[in-house]
Amino acid sequence: MTAVLVFVGAVIGAPLRYLTDRAVQRRHDSVFPWGTLMVNLAGSLLLGCLAGAGTALPEPAMALIGVGFCGALTTYSTFSYETLRLVEEHAYFYAVLNVVVSVIAAVGAAFLGFTAVHALVGFS
Repeated sequence: MTAVLVFVGAVIGAPLRYLTDRAVQRRHDSVFPWGTLMVNLAGSLLLGCLAGAGTALPEPAMALIGVGFCGALTTYSTFSYETLRLVEEHAYFYAVLNVVVSVIAAVGAAFLGFTAVHALVGFS
């Protein structure tokens, strides 16, 4: 049953990642991969929230949302590819900016989500 939940979450997360990436990227006339950054930040924030809930979150919900949905929504491979593409295009500033901002902001988003939900669950 867990594998089915992961699959269902991924079926929703993967197309949402693609559609969100395209919508965000269309709004920015830049070589910087804003769409990938946005989906990775959103997924990191959500996964941080889920982790912050701890045992208050049922295991099937973590499989569906955390592993399936967030796993398909976020994309380390596209982040890596786009960073290499920026290097190939000699956009070194944007390549470094992509790595630094993506890592710091994604970890920060996960920490923010974890801390906020953990504090809320702790008070209930």
